[in-house]
Amino acid sequence: MIRPTFRVPSAWVPIGMSLVALGVVAGHLLILGAARAADEGTAAHVWQLMMAGQMPLVAWFIFRWLPKGPRQGIRVLAVQLAAFVMAAAPVAWWGL
Repeated sequence: MIRPTFRVPSAWVPIGMSLVALGVVAGHLLILGAARAADEGTAAHVWQLMMAGQMPLVAWFIFRWLPKGPRQGIRVLAVQLAAFVMAAAPVAWWGL
């Protein structure tokens, strides 16, 4: 019964935000390369907003849904964490 847990917005919106952040980084790398700019551009600010903005949603998910279904909740949190790491890895690797 993992499917109903993924239907709540606090489960899938953080994953979507991580994917948007990953897309922003990938687009930046494809267009401008891995060179560091003198000033943070729009891509960096969008990435920061996407990554920081999902924290309250994940906290709400933990508070609201984890007690109702711990097994499904842990699975959702694992996918959220994997998406977060996937979006943060290129920034850490290339130091963007």
